[in-house]
Amino acid sequence: MAWLATCAAAGALALLAAGRIWATVTFDAQAGPLSAGHVSLTGGDLAAVLTPAVLAALAAGAAVLATRGLARRIVATVISLCGVVVLSGVWRGTRPAAVVAAAREHAATAMVPATGAAEQAMTWVWPLATALGGLVLVAAGAVAAVVGGRWPGMSGRYDRPGTGSGAREADRDGDGAAARRPRRQVGSERALWDAIDEGEDPTAEPRP
Repeated sequence: MAWLATCAAAGALALLAAGRIWATVTFDAQAGPLSAGHVSLTGGDLAAVLTPAVLAALAAGAAVLATRGLARRIVATVISLCGVVVLSGVWRGTRPAAVVAAAREHAATAMVPATGAAEQAMTWVWPLATALGGLVLVAAGAVAAVVGGRWPGMSGRYDRPGTGSGAREADRDGDGAAARRPRRQVGSERALWDAIDEGEDPTAEPRP
């Protein structure tokens, strides 16, 4: 299904890009350039919500095919909300103040000198790729919420032929006709199931 493939591709793109280095921050220590601290930050370091949001969107994408009606629209809305969270995480994580704050936190953990002025260098291709993945998730969720009601569910392929609403209407219209039907040749899958329902052996030879 093209829609599900699009969701999977968008999620994979966002996950891949979020794991790359988005920024490198250099702290100019007063003791000289040899004591300067360098901190590299990935998208996950700058916005911890990225990976959970993408994983939730991927799980919801699979759930769309397993649901119908109102439940499907709710799950589709969750996908769009996850995409919004990704976009928000990219925007907040790439702000200069947020980058420096994250760099100082990681420098303290890694025992890297983080005194003096901070100079940051952004690698914008990865934040933009993550944002693109989030934007596609927003659009995919919106599409599923609007037109997903016409998509078949996973359980539909396992329904026995003739058990849909049309068949039920026909059964109601012809109530009692099954008892008056003569034995018939089994020539289709529908006829096979009908014979089994009536307690007949579809493989037996018809009686004269």
